[in-house]
Amino acid sequence: MKHERILVIGGTGFIGRHLAALLAAGGRDVIVPTRRRAHGRDLLLLPTVDVVEADVGDDAALARLVARADAVVNLVGILHGRRGAPWGPEFERLHVRLPARLARVCAAAGVRRLLHISALGVRDGGESDLPSMYLRSKAAGERALREAASAAGATAGLAWTIFRPSVVFGPDDRLLNLFAKLQAWLPLMLLARANARLQPVYVGDVARALVNALDAPATHGRIYELAGSEIFTLRELVALAGRLSGHRRPIIALPDALGRLQAALLEFAPGPTLMSRDNFDSLSVDNVASGPIAPELGITPAGPAELAPAWFRHDERLGIWRMRAGR
Repeated sequence: MKHERILVIGGTGFIGRHLAALLAAGGRDVIVPTRRRAHGRDLLLLPTVDVVEADVGDDAALARLVARADAVVNLVGILHGRRGAPWGPEFERLHVRLPARLARVCAAAGVRRLLHISALGVRDGGESDLPSMYLRSKAAGERALREAASAAGATAGLAWTIFRPSVVFGPDDRLLNLFAKLQAWLPLMLLARANARLQPVYVGDVARALVNALDAPATHGRIYELAGSEIFTLRELVALAGRLSGHRRPIIALPDALGRLQAALLEFAPGPTLMSRDNFDSLSVDNVASGPIAPELGITPAGPAELAPAWFRHDERLGIWRMRAGR
């Protein structure tokens, strides 16, 4: 069965925009809810994408949205939230309750396909042992989704698939772009968790894996890791962004005590949060896949060293870096 009407929760975000474009290119109808339609302006030109003003936190609104679809993809995730034990209220609402609500609403509406994005670093069982609110709540969200689907019973026939991506990169990311901008502004980089290991995955590969899994029975009831072709330390990723953007800066690794202090200061600084204590805690766990990409996902992952040079170009006259359209 080919799923033709896809509800993408979190579709105005980084992964969501790429996924919606790929689904639309395949001729599928895509429904993208958002609290403000202007947030989905990049999607409005896609012919089969319907950007709908709706609050997915409202049960009735969520039920109406799910009733329009024959498959649901949940991409909702946050990096920052208020602190709490074992996690704060925003993580509870978005990472834990929402996946369970989606499973229940899908089962009630007869929607039989649900894809859910979690995070690399999550592991089955023992979620209390994970070092950060982000990872603990993502693990709890996976468990809540599976339990809700199981409680709905076999007659509901809800086939779920969970994906655990590493940090995601692409031309419009907040990874390499952020590191490049910081190095354009700062004379040197004081870097917490400089030796943290990551395996960045290309946003196009994540979107393609999701699309390929939609209609693949072999992926039902499975959990997949998504990672790129190469492992980097955080220091190496920062250096790569500096080199590609034309703003190489000295990188000074901070000891953990100073790194945590830096994270606390950035957490409470005005403006967008660049790093928090919880991010610092998350980086204590290697963000690296346990093995190769599963063949049924149909992707051959690439890494930033392979793809990013095509996106960066340095404007010597203006002394700034720019991005080009990528793969």
